[in-house]
Amino acid sequence: MAQRKKQVILPDETIMNRIYVIRGQKVMLDRDLAELYGVETKALKQAVRRNKGRFPEDFMFEMSKDEFENWRSQFVTSNLDRMGLRYTPFCFTEQGLTMLSCVLNSERAIAVNIQIIRIFTRMREMLSAHKDVLLQLEQLERRITGHDKDIQQVLECIKSLLNPEQPPRVIIGFKRND
Repeated sequence: MAQRKKQVILPDETIMNRIYVIRGQKVMLDRDLAELYGVETKALKQAVRRNKGRFPEDFMFEMSKDEFENWRSQFVTSNLDRMGLRYTPFCFTEQGLTMLSCVLNSERAIAVNIQIIRIFTRMREMLSAHKDVLLQLEQLERRITGHDKDIQQVLECIKSLLNPEQPPRVIIGFKRND
């Protein structure tokens, strides 16, 4: 009888909350991946550096200092807190994550990587399924942007009808000169 291997099952939200958009690409950071894989960030970075040829720029890149500062400021952290990072992190794209599974051979890393790839695939499918809605919203936005002045004029007319400003009335009738 074959012994069943324990599979690591993480909630999808745990993984989705660790996907960031940097340089217009969905990426995961080295420290988050190391935590999910159950290894130290230092060990993960060493494995990547030893296999640098497997990670071209579109698979993995190191965040620049400006990107790092901007990324930290998005989370409203103090300047002293580097979100657990002393060095600029490696950012792995979906293809880089696939390649990372070749470099890290532990069962946990492989199981987590499979789950991550499935989440990326589901996210891409959801975007393509709702692409028509996004196109319709863009078309609606284009139509509405030209009507701002017209809408403003209509609102001003409605306000003038609700709060009519009347010039002071001339008093008519008998006037006394006392």
